[in-house]
Amino acid sequence: MTDSDVLLEVRNLKKHFPIRKGVLKKVVAHVKAVDGVSFSVRKGETLGLVGESGCGKTTVGRMIMGAYRPTEGSIWFSPPNGKPPLDLASIDPGDMRELRPHIQMIFQDPFASLNPRMTIREIIGEPLIVNKVARGEELDRRVHELVEMVGLQPQHMSRYPHAFSGGQRQRISIARAMSLYPALVVADEPTSALDVSVQAQIVNLALDIQDKLGLAYLFISHDLGLIRHFSNKIVVMYVGRVMEYAPAQNIFERPRHPYTEALMSNVPTTRPELIGRRIVLRGETADPINPPPGCPFHPRCLYAEEVCANVVPPLAELSPEHQAACHFSRELNLTGCDALGCAV
Repeated sequence: MTDSDVLLEVRNLKKHFPIRKGVLKKVVAHVKAVDGVSFSVRKGETLGLVGESGCGKTTVGRMIMGAYRPTEGSIWFSPPNGKPPLDLASIDPGDMRELRPHIQMIFQDPFASLNPRMTIREIIGEPLIVNKVARGEELDRRVHELVEMVGLQPQHMSRYPHAFSGGQRQRISIARAMSLYPALVVADEPTSALDVSVQAQIVNLALDIQDKLGLAYLFISHDLGLIRHFSNKIVVMYVGRVMEYAPAQNIFERPRHPYTEALMSNVPTTRPELIGRRIVLRGETADPINPPPGCPFHPRCLYAEEVCANVVPPLAELSPEHQAACHFSRELNLTGCDALGCAV
């Protein structure tokens, strides 16, 4: 990592899960959940990771958090305490414990991510106790501040999770993630289990906290509307690979990969006359156990030619900070979300 503003840099990250069969549990194949993903997150910015279910985006988040050990690749994280960057993919567990306060996670399901036997004071205060940050009156003061920061009332601190709605539980999850003032927060579809009206409140809360604390987000979602509202840059994934990587404005104004165009064409539109331009992808999502040769998207692509079935397209730079993995990304004139009247 040569850029001092880069907080996280992922290089050629892979995660292949073995498939075992027989009495001897012999490995017969691998699920290529993540297959060569690279991106970077700068301090204070939000990177959106988007794609269909099963594309590997959640697996990427779990590898960054240390829940999965990568099969290959590196995850360079630059601690805010001035120490040199460390590779989370090969770090010693003891050193990883020291980095835990700087990398936190907001989980998808607020109903499952909170301990039903703990009060809100105990849930939010637990990271502070485990990391020996605060105890006693100082602990109560910190928890009080965090509860107010996420829009809850101090009298809620003695209640249990079952007493709260889904949106309130996600606010509690956010308070817990922010309790140690992390530098990076991995948000794994934090609004997908919530009502639409509540989703906007949670996203706006996360943005307000980002402004106050100056932290960075890795925002994982399949909702292009949230991704556009929330992200500075976007990574589009398909079957474990990066299809396109660019600033959010570039992606929505002029996508350079057919898969990105197809995703945007299926976003609800404010212009009914454009509904007929929706792209209906043929076939099914590629099998991560046995992906097709060449470009993994070519069996469903409207623009595929013979080369697409035989040669894997590299993730090529088309303009500053805009990359796409398509043989014809320079020639194709694809339609962006703005031209389609997307309601995002």
